[in-house]
Amino acid sequence: MSKVMLITGASSGIGEATARKAAEEGLKVILTARSEDKLNKLVSEIGDNAIAIPADITDYDALAKVVDEGIKKFGKLDVVYANAGMGSFSPGTENGEPEEWKKVIDLNINALLYTAKLTLPHLRKTTGHFLMTGSAAGRITLKGSIYGATKWFVHGFGQNLAEEMKEWNGRCTVIAPGMVNTPFFDEPHPDKLDPKDVADAVMYAVNANPRNSVREVYLMPAN
Repeated sequence: MSKVMLITGASSGIGEATARKAAEEGLKVILTARSEDKLNKLVSEIGDNAIAIPADITDYDALAKVVDEGIKKFGKLDVVYANAGMGSFSPGTENGEPEEWKKVIDLNINALLYTAKLTLPHLRKTTGHFLMTGSAAGRITLKGSIYGATKWFVHGFGQNLAEEMKEWNGRCTVIAPGMVNTPFFDEPHPDKLDPKDVADAVMYAVNANPRNSVREVYLMPAN
């Protein structure tokens, strides 16, 4: 029976690439993001094994509806990839913008927690797998970086959640890429990681033998 995977931030970049890769490997995918048009286009290309449920996942109730509708469509949940996130464009702390910090924290931290809270009961039923997008920025110090600090949270939370899920043989993985050539940046970076590289890392962890809990996949551009 095909696995069912929920992906947040699925309308572009890493989320889109992972949706395509997962579908190619036979998984059914529940896709959410704020951009309804992009999601619908992606689902039209993937076909019947995908469903688009647009939502602002910083809204707990809206995300709860995503989970409920996805399970109503496919009957279960085996894999969750909490991928949605955003960066901070104001430099450091002293010169930073508190309103921007709120948006970054709401998406990078709170939405991640909401995703875990709402999906863990379903993953417990299938002895499932929870993955999240960390970052190389969550493994190093970056001068005054609020974004980097949120990714430190992701990495710490990922390790803690892995221990919690271990109680019922669930698996938890932090995917930690360096710079990825996505719409996040104003200029293209074709010499850096491609979203497909990150999708490959996600599926590597998902496809590992159930006895193997891959706690982190850390990938960096070769140059």
